[in-house]
Amino acid sequence: MYVWNRQRPSTMPSHRYRPAHERVEVPLTERAWPARRLTQAPLWVPVDLRDGNQALVEPMDPERKRLMFDLLTTMGFKEIEVGYPSSSRPDFDFVRHLATSGAVPDDVSVVVFTAARRDLIERTFASIEGMSRVVVHLYTATAPTWRDVVLGHDRRELRDLVMDAAAHVARLAGDRDIRFQFSPEVFNLTEPDYALEVCNDLTALWDASPDRPVIHNLPATVEVATPNVYADQIEYMHRHLDRRDAVILSVHPHNDRGTGVACAELALLAGAQRVEGCLLGNGERTGNVDLVTLALNLHVQGVDPMIDLSDIDEVRRVVERCNRLPVPERHPYAGDLVYTAFSGTHQDAIGKGLAHHAKRAAELGVPPQLAPWDVPYLPIDPADVGRDYQAVIRVNSQSGKGGIAYLLRTRHGLELPRRLQIDFSQVVQRATDGSGEEVTAGQLWELFRATYLAPGEPSPLTEWNTAQTGPGVHEFTGTLRDGRLLRGTGNGPLSALAGAFAAGGVDVDILHYAEHALDPGQDGRAIAYVEARVGGATYWGAAVDTSALTASVHAVLAAVNRAA
Repeated sequence: MYVWNRQRPSTMPSHRYRPAHERVEVPLTERAWPARRLTQAPLWVPVDLRDGNQALVEPMDPERKRLMFDLLTTMGFKEIEVGYPSSSRPDFDFVRHLATSGAVPDDVSVVVFTAARRDLIERTFASIEGMSRVVVHLYTATAPTWRDVVLGHDRRELRDLVMDAAAHVARLAGDRDIRFQFSPEVFNLTEPDYALEVCNDLTALWDASPDRPVIHNLPATVEVATPNVYADQIEYMHRHLDRRDAVILSVHPHNDRGTGVACAELALLAGAQRVEGCLLGNGERTGNVDLVTLALNLHVQGVDPMIDLSDIDEVRRVVERCNRLPVPERHPYAGDLVYTAFSGTHQDAIGKGLAHHAKRAAELGVPPQLAPWDVPYLPIDPADVGRDYQAVIRVNSQSGKGGIAYLLRTRHGLELPRRLQIDFSQVVQRATDGSGEEVTAGQLWELFRATYLAPGEPSPLTEWNTAQTGPGVHEFTGTLRDGRLLRGTGNGPLSALAGAFAAGGVDVDILHYAEHALDPGQDGRAIAYVEARVGGATYWGAAVDTSALTASVHAVLAAVNRAA
């Protein structure tokens, strides 16, 4: 009987940690979110200039902050958290810059962040003087450990503190165009009934209405459970919040467990309407939820994300410049290698899929970028985000004939016969096995030229001629460089050339021949491929010329020279 290998216990002290179900109360029993589907984009709120900025080793200077803000407005975000103005002079000054420079478009709301302290709230209101369309975002931590260890308040004392701060916010706002937001920080570790009580009290205090809704933002400040637990917590709040039509339910997932995106998506299924996060996932510790990934996940499901990601490389360049952090090569959608295949089986499937896509677009009479997308291994058309197909297939020692043929076809116009693809892939394999390094399209061409074209350059014949001497009979004559004459007959020019070699003592049998015109821009030249059995072994040769006949003759000579 087969016995599975037994895994041994590690030496890590896992017993020190409580599982999520012992730390998080989830009263929901009849959940509806698993049966729902995402059919529209949420309200997006990038927090790169606040949460993202405070997570940087070197926070952004004014020039980088403005660059980030301009990127966010260009992408189409309509609500942007721009800073924590009471936390530092640079944050305060940047909000004042936005207030006085005319940088904020008329249809964009700015969000400013403040702790639940009167002096900090007053400083926040000073920063937004003269601004319209502002959201004042009030927060305090509500989870038991934070109440007990950090703040030193019980549930009633903390609620009273929040209510006092919220009342002060309302007094300072007066009748100005200011909306209110509250975050029970560490919501996902807070008792659900307590989070609900505080949020409902604030809804009443701020007199929320459908035409002036409040925002209750429920952060997964530190991920401690699987995403379904967060979804249950959000659905509980969604079902029980007072004045539900006057509340915008928002989420702010972090990524401590690496499931920030999943938490956000499941929270939207559970009733959330708004998502806070950062471009490409920057944020405290392991980061905030990545708004780019979330948006493009919707796009790939046929849902308009309502933000412009058609130039993903420009977005990445600005984010890297502002954050001074690199975006990994495998980062979803934005990484350098995410649309790239090295594996031979993947390359073959992608190459065939792209050819099928082009054919289908032609049949539908639409440009390829408008045709339905269904290409193996590529969930999204790279062209949607401004990428071309140049890096879709790249070759190394793991690659196969399909990828190699694809690169030679798309970069150099070569349509290699299938058996030549197999032959050349073995050449490439031998060339790459030693180093394991990637082979570029240019290097592939040079390897192909050296293997199949160069043996026919220069020609061993100083002159040659072929002519039809009768029905179905061709004669080939030529002079070798050493002065010897070659003469032979056959049922075609190449057959006659083979006969000439046979007369000279070299057994040549033409097994396969193909030729095609190269791309227009290559002076109307043709390339010929010949597979020949020479002295019992098989060799391929190729040649390029303005004459297809000349190219085919030289391809035979290249194959014979390879044998020699």
